[in-house]
Amino acid sequence: MAGRASIPARNSALIAMIADEDTVVGFLMAGVGNVDIRRKTNYLIVDSKTTVRQIEDSFKEFSSRDDIAIILISQYVANMIRFLVDSYNKPVPAILEIPSKDHPYDPAHDSVLSRVKYLFSAESVSQR
Repeated sequence: MAGRASIPARNSALIAMIADEDTVVGFLMAGVGNVDIRRKTNYLIVDSKTTVRQIEDSFKEFSSRDDIAIILISQYVANMIRFLVDSYNKPVPAILEIPSKDHPYDPAHDSVLSRVKYLFSAESVSQR
């Protein structure tokens, strides 16, 4: 369709993680982890020593890599870099905010959900 961003087709792609240790380890045990030839991983474990700058740098790196299709980020971590998450507008990699063990999911802060609500409200207004 005209005007739509094309989504490149690949044989395989990675899921990146930016979350607390328990969440990342759970996904690593499920087989999500990857270390490439340059010793770069597809995850960042966020703890009390992790700076906002490190989170920003990882988000920027993961969102610019062409081998990553989805970035899973804990919602409380996404809140630390909300300006980056909200300004991200590419279809791939998709950004999904997930809950963590210590921080429950809050739909009011989910950027994807707010975009969907906006689209549906704009669509319903235009059909009247």
